Formats: sequence, structure tokens, C-alpha cells
Amino acid sequence: MSTADAIVLAGGRASRMGGVDKPAIMVGGRSMLDAALGAVRECGRVVVVGPHRPELDARIEQVREVPPGSGPVAAIGSGLSALGANAAPWIVVLAADLPFLTEDTVRELSRQAAESTADAVFAIDASGRPQYLVGIWRRIALETALAQLDSLVNQPMKAIMPTESAVVELPGTDDCDTEDQVRSARATIAVDRTSPRLNLTEARELIGSGLTPLVAYDADLGEVPGAALAAPIHAAGALPRFDVSAMDGYAVCGDGPWRLRRDIGFAGGARPAGLLPGEAVRIATGAHVPDGTTSVLRDEFAAITGDTLARRPDAPVRGDVRRSGEDREVGDLIAPAGTPVTVALRSAAASVEVTAGLVRGPVRARIVMTGDEIRSTGPLQTGQTRDSIGPVLPALLTGLGVRVIDSVHLRDTTNGFDDMLTTTDGFDLLIVVGATGGGAADQLRTAIARTEAHILVPGLALRPGGSTIVAELPTGATILGLPGNPFAAIAVLLTLTPTIVAARTAAPPPRRILGPLHNASEIAAPLQRITPARYAPEGGWLGDPSVRTAHLAGLIDRDGIVIVPPDATDGTLVEFLPIPR
Repeated sequence: MSTADAIVLAGGRASRMGGVDKPAIMVGGRSMLDAALGAVRECGRVVVVGPHRPELDARIEQVREVPPGSGPVAAIGSGLSALGANAAPWIVVLAADLPFLTEDTVRELSRQAAESTADAVFAIDASGRPQYLVGIWRRIALETALAQLDSLVNQPMKAIMPTESAVVELPGTDDCDTEDQVRSARATIAVDRTSPRLNLTEARELIGSGLTPLVAYDADLGEVPGAALAAPIHAAGALPRFDVSAMDGYAVCGDGPWRLRRDIGFAGGARPAGLLPGEAVRIATGAHVPDGTTSVLRDEFAAITGDTLARRPDAPVRGDVRRSGEDREVGDLIAPAGTPVTVALRSAAASVEVTAGLVRGPVRARIVMTGDEIRSTGPLQTGQTRDSIGPVLPALLTGLGVRVIDSVHLRDTTNGFDDMLTTTDGFDLLIVVGATGGGAADQLRTAIARTEAHILVPGLALRPGGSTIVAELPTGATILGLPGNPFAAIAVLLTLTPTIVAARTAAPPPRRILGPLHNASEIAAPLQRITPARYAPEGGWLGDPSVRTAHLAGLIDRDGIVIVPPDATDGTLVEFLPIPR
């Protein structure tokens, strides 16, 4: 990454932590400064701004903001001055209080910057909060912004924000400003290191094999949409129950012509008296044909003269009688165990006198929206934002076969999740939106660790959605922790929920919808990507090369989302997930 130099800010006073040297705090076996320096390893020159640290590599330049502790803008100014006139065209700026930073963080920022016309690209964390000290700037834009200020001392970052900037959700961009956040980060590191981040195929396989199926019970099939059969169902009656006419016409006996009787057979009505050879009787579709019927002559094949019925000369000879048990005999298999209870299954079962069965599910879900800044109703106060995910989740989940029991809002507190994770009576799936990262308010992972839950998916090698977590609690309930970012949350929900439902109901894994993505090369990245897509006129899909993840406007007038493999080329077969309407 020779086109970028780096400035690492390592001089924060950590007033909320008693004035400790925050960059030196150890998280997961390394200091937070080491995490930042590791993330910029591929940059050209690296400047650390803060108190002198003799243990650093001699190749790392060290300077101090003037006066010490005068804020991030002054520190950036000092770092840029140290780089001098020969600085690279791009400048990476990182704070040294983000323990989850990796080289991939900086690589993705650089990639986004190279594809953008913006003067700066900043990360947004899993809660949707911009991190202005995790970014990359055009050097000229940064120099211009600093030069416009009379003084750099104690200036907020918004004082130098460029008019043209972009944001991108990146995993590992949650900072640590308090002791609680450090404890959370340490617990999160412990959780995350149980397994590497998984691609979607790996994640689905682990979910499918690792979740415990629900307990089976007897139920009326009409009352359990979204459930799956826990035992096969067999026909309790024949289909058809008796010989019926397949068409409107005439039940006849023999080859004809026939003497037409005056009585008529109606579906659901009295069965006509038996036919003698050479007789015929008017019959309706679905009516019980009389004894002696050899075939039904369709109306369009019939010629009537007085009381005589004959077959038209050009008419084909057909039976048009559905015989008792023709489709199903008593005892025939209607559906095996694991079959989802759909409209088609209910109809097929009812047609052979089966209305109940042994089932698992439907999966019952509680939705948990997190964040002090989220408000669903009423006027917004300072610092609050409207809940744009919670109101749509029930409809989406219903379309995915999940029965939503309730929805709650959880405040950002250290132990807010504890009671919720240990008291799970009445639901099988806990869907948590937000709090999945490692930042100040992101307490879900540490709470999961305290319950000694079985973590199946600690994170995804996916953009957006990397902070996703899937676990099974000791109580048996499943946790699906979604990023707080609206598009990321919905995209992961659509991607993983069908697999969770199948696993909990012991149904087969969902079949994938595959087709060519005609503009895959515009979208592909080193990681799997999820992006909105629409049907292409020639078949397959056209995906959106970029999407704003902070809202769902990108899904308007789109047919679904596509999962794009790393480094895909145009025409690559990709998975398509329709959006429940």
C-alpha cells in the first residue's frame, strides 16, 4: 500500500479511565497500539502521535501534538507535518483505542477510496456509528481542511470533515473509552477466537448440524404454518374416495349410441341410479358416477338427437373417470418427516382425511432492538434516531416461516442481556439487532460468554454483516445477533433465518436459487458481499455495485439480494434471496 502513509493517534488522556495510558492497554494478548500498528503494516511511512514509546520499531516515526492532549485534530496536524511534503497521496488515520483492527480494515478502506471520488472514507461500526478516527483521506483534502482552521487545539473532528466523504461498514471498528468497554473487548476477543470468521457456506453448515431440533408435538396442521412434520403422514382415505366424473358431460355404459335418461348427477348430490348397457345420464365434474359407468363423454364430444346420445365422428375416445384410489390409496405416504407445513401440504393431507400430525415448530421468535439512541415512536430527542428496522422485522420473519411472539427494546447497559438470555420460556429464537460488535454499547457477546452458550458462528467473512453471531443457549434457545446497521441486519436475516428454521424444525436445508449475475465484476470484493439485485430481462440478475447500509432505501424496487463470491466475474452463478413482500 505504497500509495498511503499512516498517522496513528496514541496520545488520548483516557479521562474516563483514570488517566491511564489507553493505547498500552492489553486486549487479547496485544496492546491497542499494537493492533493499530498491525493494521497499517502495509502502509509506506507510519507516524505515531503521542508520548514517546522507546519500545516501538525504529522505522516508526514518533511525534507529539502541541500542546499534549490537545485533541485529535491537533494530533493529525502534527502527524501530517511529520510526514512532510513527500507524504503519500493518501493518508490513513487510526486511533489507538480499537483492539479489533486488522490489516483487512485498512485494505478495505483503501479499496473503497480508490473506487470513490470522495475526499475521505470512514468506517462505520456494527451499531451504525461513524468512526472518524478510522479512515483514509486524500492528502490534499486533509491539508486543506487543516489549513482552514485558525487553531487546531481542541477542535472536534467535525471541524475538518470534507464536503465529499463516504462511509463503509467494517468489522472490528468499535473503540474502547471506558473500563467496561475494555472488559467487553477482552471477553469478545475470547469469544471470537473460538473460531475464525466463516463464509456463508460454512456458517450454514454449522447452524444446520449444531442447533438442537425442537420438541415434537401433535397439532392441527392448519394452526402451525412454518412448522415441519416430525413424523411422516399417510393417507387415511382414498383419493378420490369414489369414482367421479373428471369432466362435465355424460356418464355412459357401453360403446353407444346411448339412450339419454332425464336424471342428472351433481357433485355433492345424490348418486344417479346404476346404468344399464346403452344408457347415459347427464353428469357434472366431481359427481359420483353411477354403477355401470364405462366412461364419461365430454360435452364437446357429444351429439344429441332427441333422447339419443352419440359420440361425434371426429371425437377421440377417452375415459374421463377418476377411479377410487387412483391418486392415493389408504396408507399411501403423503409426506415424509421434515416436510415443511405449507399450503400445499395442508391441502394434500386434507384431501386424504388428514388434518393433524406430529410436528416441530413453528419457530417462535422474540425481537430485541438495542441502543439508547433508537426510538420507535414519538418525537426524537437530541442524539436519537428513528427505529427503521423493528417495524418491518415481523413481516419479514413471517414470510420466512417464523412466528413472532413479541418485540422489546433493550437499553445499553452492562448487564442488560443477562436476564433475557437466561429466561427464554415461550420462544425458541432470540433475534438481537445491534450490540454485536465490541464497542462501548455492544454487550451481547460478553453476555453470551457469561451464559456458556455454544457459539456456532462467531462472525462472518461477509460485507456487510461481519459482526453477526449465532449461538445456542443452555436453555435451548437460539440467538441470532444481527448488526445494528439496517441493510446489514436485513441481509443477514434473509440469509441465515431459513437455515435456522430448518435446523430447529429438523427440515432439510433450504434449496438455493442460483442464476447468473451479469455485472458481478462491478460488485466482487475479497470477501463475500451481499447487495440488492433485480431480475435481468434475459434471466439472472443485475446487482447494485454499491449500497448505503444505514437504511433500506436500496431495497426499494429491487426483487431481492444476491450473495456475491469473492472475486466473481460477470456471469458467475450466485445465490438469490427474494425479499418477502
